[in-house]
Amino acid sequence: MPGLNERLKASFRWVGDRTDPDYRADVTGWWRDATILRDLGPALAEMFADAQINVVMGTQSRGSLVGALTAQSLGVGLAEVRKDPGHAADSDAWWVTNTAPDYRDRHLRLGLRRSLIHSGDRVLFVDDWIDTGAQAKACRGLVDMSGATWVGAAIIVDGLESASLRRELGVRSLLHIRDL
Repeated sequence: MPGLNERLKASFRWVGDRTDPDYRADVTGWWRDATILRDLGPALAEMFADAQINVVMGTQSRGSLVGALTAQSLGVGLAEVRKDPGHAADSDAWWVTNTAPDYRDRHLRLGLRRSLIHSGDRVLFVDDWIDTGAQAKACRGLVDMSGATWVGAAIIVDGLESASLRRELGVRSLLHIRDL
């Protein structure tokens, strides 16, 4: 049986033409393959095996999906970061931040319930893809607000152009965009 990276590449596709403004990555094949789902969490966790992580952080929605697989593999919980968390009666129970422009030139509002991460926690950020790093950088800001420690970012596909941001965020990935 091919390794995880080969299976990820085989079940991935680009949609549209590179000149098309809607040209995009389609990762839905990953979620349909049971062996990828089985192996993904352990593979992402392995990149930070010696980091003494006690909570995984993932952004809604695919970061939460991949984060849950990774958290389960590590035997720790998941802190889900919500996009546009809205105004709730318990707004003081949230840390909220805005991202720099993302790959679609949007500024997103991200929120984390304060009860999910505490001072002293060691947090691993997990996502399927990193392009501009805007969401990961904003999530690091949420970790800093909590007094917890940012351990790094376990990513399936690294599309960052900035080597300095890759180092700053501690990005480790299974694939690089050029592999696709």
